[in-house]
Amino acid sequence: MWNDAAQRLPRTKLRELQLVRLQAQVARIDDRVPYYRERMAQAGVLPEEIKSLEDLVRLPFTSKAQLREGFPFGLSAVPRSELVEVHMSSGSTGKPVVDGYTRGDLELWGDLMGRTLDMGGVGPDDVVQNSFGYGLFTGGFGVHYGAGTIGALVLPISSGNTRRQLETMRDFGTTTLAGTPSYALYLAEYARDHGIDPRSLGLRKGFFGAEPWSEAMRHQIEEDWGIEAFDIYGLTEIIGPGVGAECPEHDGLHVYEDHFYPEVVDPETGVPVPDGTEGELVLTTLTRQGTPLLRYRTRDVTYLIDEPCRCGRTSRRIHRLMGRTDDMLIIRGVNIFPQQVEEVLLRIQGVAPHYQLVVDRHGSMDTLEVEVEMTVDCFSDDVADILALERRIEAELRSALGIQATCVLVNPKTVDRATTGKAVRTIDRREVRTHV
Repeated sequence: MWNDAAQRLPRTKLRELQLVRLQAQVARIDDRVPYYRERMAQAGVLPEEIKSLEDLVRLPFTSKAQLREGFPFGLSAVPRSELVEVHMSSGSTGKPVVDGYTRGDLELWGDLMGRTLDMGGVGPDDVVQNSFGYGLFTGGFGVHYGAGTIGALVLPISSGNTRRQLETMRDFGTTTLAGTPSYALYLAEYARDHGIDPRSLGLRKGFFGAEPWSEAMRHQIEEDWGIEAFDIYGLTEIIGPGVGAECPEHDGLHVYEDHFYPEVVDPETGVPVPDGTEGELVLTTLTRQGTPLLRYRTRDVTYLIDEPCRCGRTSRRIHRLMGRTDDMLIIRGVNIFPQQVEEVLLRIQGVAPHYQLVVDRHGSMDTLEVEVEMTVDCFSDDVADILALERRIEAELRSALGIQATCVLVNPKTVDRATTGKAVRTIDRREVRTHV
């Protein structure tokens, strides 16, 4: 496997390496980042007091709010002259989050994404069609650097331009597709609509991320394309894609623990929870140079898996993401993630994997409406058939979620598609009405 020694490092040696790197990183951050120096002083902890990995809990958390307050380079640990590349979030909910990279950071990024692609069996003989967006978004560049590191041929096509995506697959013999899972579904749908069997294009592997997706969606993508689909994980604040990924066992995502220390904490209290207990993922960068972060609260909900993996890699794994604490819907006191709804919909014949959740409030009562497309085959003018399918879906949702939801079946091709970015799964009108 790529970088075999690092990925098979015995757990005792890995923890020793983590401690050495953590101590060095904390000392460096305290010396170079005034914000952290102040926060650590407030917490009453000195760098030399970090004697074990258990002392990590003494360090302050970092959140997206602090990164925005420090825009653009307030949390950088190197002079501006040492930064060679910048990526950032969209800034759709405020100031964008900026991640500045040194040359060493880019080399690290390439190595980690090389591990990711190699983990799925990609090598120098492969053609990687990179449908993640390029630009300030991290997805496109992360896959690009990783494919280049392991010697694969990269097709930097970016997102959108769906007809050309399919033509490129056929012309260049693409073997590997990288992109968002929702776009992979749309691409297959578009192909069928234009008389092309997606399986005829010869893809073998797919690497998907940047948005939560369910096991049912994985099966749908694999069925559409005839491929093996791998879940990949990362976020702009940490490095981009390259924090962790699935191996062929598909039993959780290996976190690259020699570079990122994972914790899972109670979202309300911030107290670490035992391995196997669901909570919020927190990450500390052990080797990042440009924008190192201590205990970054990702808002991603998962749990840590400490049992050895059959693939031989020794890093701990995280369960595939169950949602985000800030994407979580609380409806009539029940916590709901869009993926739970997706799991139900993809089990039901007659509906397509394109849906939106519309949350509203009537008087003091929250309501959940699920708009989902009918498939072309099941599209019917018979009102009784449509109503019967809606009632069945509502019953399945009530059983899975524990609350009543209204299902509205809509015509094929009417739910907005994610053709250039992440799918918008939820529309919450409660906040709008509160301010009217």
